[in-house]
Amino acid sequence: MKIKEIIVVEGKDDTAAIKRAVDADTIETSGSAINKETLKLIKHAQETRGVIVFTDPDYPGQRIRSIIKENIPGCKHAFLSKEEAVRSGKKGLGIEHATRESIRNALLHVKQEFVEVVSDITKEDLVDAGFIGHPKSSERRDKLGKLLNIGYTNGKQLEKRLQMFQISKEEFGQAVKKVLMEEK
Repeated sequence: MKIKEIIVVEGKDDTAAIKRAVDADTIETSGSAINKETLKLIKHAQETRGVIVFTDPDYPGQRIRSIIKENIPGCKHAFLSKEEAVRSGKKGLGIEHATRESIRNALLHVKQEFVEVVSDITKEDLVDAGFIGHPKSSERRDKLGKLLNIGYTNGKQLEKRLQMFQISKEEFGQAVKKVLMEEK
């Protein structure tokens, strides 16, 4: 599987895992301390070939996504679940621990970040559906993130991520039904 866009990852081990799974070029941020030179490189990549941001499903990975989104709008995003980013017997959480199949699947379900935010899903919709303020909210958001291929979010991030990837109210409603049916 050949990837046209350049994939932004956190480090060398992530690059190695990506290259084992697909034929792709990467840019490494060297962790969450992403510098101006790396941002310039990512911006150039976005302008010439496009960029897929593929960071670990943890706080530093989310921080890198946010910094890139703030500086280089319109990137694509790939997500792994926390379960996919852990290897038994290994310490840590990251893309470097994911299977080839999980990496390929995440890259097949890349989400485009839209510069103009157009979404009619509100915070009230999230509260009403039990994704904020419910005893099972965290578990439900995890399942929703997997179904919609937008990754895990906390309550505040969920509304932003649904808007960022322009998830329609209909698509959201179908995913909510699936999440709630699984609980029964």
